Parts: sequence; structure tokens; C-alpha cells
Amino acid sequence: MDWPALALSLQLGGLTVLMLVPLAVFVGRGLAYRHFRVKPLVEAVLTLPLVLPPTVVGYYLLTGLGGGSLIGQWWERFFGQPLVFHFSGLLLASLIVNIPFAVQPITRAFEAIPSELRDAAACCGMGFWRTLLAVELPLAWPGLLTGMVLTFAHTLGEFGVVLMVGGNIPGETRTVAIAIYDRVQAFDFNAAGNMSLLLLVLSLVVLSVAGGWARPSGRRHVLPRR
Repeated sequence: MDWPALALSLQLGGLTVLMLVPLAVFVGRGLAYRHFRVKPLVEAVLTLPLVLPPTVVGYYLLTGLGGGSLIGQWWERFFGQPLVFHFSGLLLASLIVNIPFAVQPITRAFEAIPSELRDAAACCGMGFWRTLLAVELPLAWPGLLTGMVLTFAHTLGEFGVVLMVGGNIPGETRTVAIAIYDRVQAFDFNAAGNMSLLLLVLSLVVLSVAGGWARPSGRRHVLPRR
């Protein structure tokens, strides 16, 4: 069992969720409530990582974040280390490739909130932040939880983008998915099977617990009094 690779995968998944989901809340809310001319194009761009082959996404990330790119040169100038083949580049790639897994369920959750509730909140004098925190987020909680779970689970299993952007550096970019591939390449099917089984059980537990939490409880949601 490659415990460092598993720990790095869990760290990558946790950081991706913590950094991406708050951003996805505002993006998803904007897509749900606003209508603008290029909205279909924006939604298509945000969905691209879901439909493109991982090697294609990994190639563009590698060229866009590498030492020859403006982003890569800026990062290396200010932080003294390359962005690709480093955990920071791996995290940035994970944030980009997981955008549709976080944004889509959160958008659908906000779309399901009746507009009358937001109108009532405005009539009660509730501002943007109070409406978001007290009315919208509690109702959109199942979508938020779905986005968090899908993002975390997809990060654990991501292979193509991780390999192209991060490579296979132990303790730095070697995730559990890469470790499983290495064990198979070395014909160590016992170790590969153990890691695969652990990943399978972990994913099932996370999905089961999240499904139970996201199930509607039947409680009525009312606006707080002024």
C-alpha cells in the first residue's frame, strides 16, 4: 500500500473542494438567476472538462502552465519554482478540471429555489448576504453537497490530467491513481488490487454518507423574521 500517495490524493481532493466549491456557489447562482446573451457559450466552456478527453485537457494545461507560458514564467519568477510537475500546478489543474462537477449540481440547486422566496426575502428587507446565507444556501444544500462529493471523488480517481501536468514524483505529484498504474505496470497486481479496493470502499462510503445527508428531511423552510 502506497500510503504517501493516498495521503497526497486526500490532500489534493480536500483542497480542491475547499477552494472550488465557494467559487462554484457564486458562479452557479449567477448562471441560475441571470440571463445574458452569451450564457450558452459560458455554460459550454464550463462543461468542456467534462466532455474532452483527459489527455486533451492535460495537454492544454501543460502548455498553458509550463515554463514557456506567461503564467508559468510569472509563477516561477515570484515563487522560484515551476508550476508544472509540482503540487501547486497539480492543484490548479485539479481546480480547472473539476469545474463542471462543482458548478453544474450547484446551478441546478439554485434553479430549483422558487423565485417567490427571494422576492419575499427582498420585501422583508434582507440584503444579498443574508438572503444567500439564511434562505438560498439551506435550500440549495443538497446541490452543494453533491458538488462537493463529485469534486472530491473525481479528484481521487483523476489520472490523465494528473499524469500530464504533475508527472509521477513521489511525495509531490504521485497520487493513488498513478500509484495503482505503476503497480500494474510492474505486474504487482496484489498491491494494485489492495489500493483499488481501498479507493473503491472509500468512494462508496463518501457517496453513501453524502446521499443520506442530501436526502430531503421533509422540514419546511421559512424566512426568518426581521
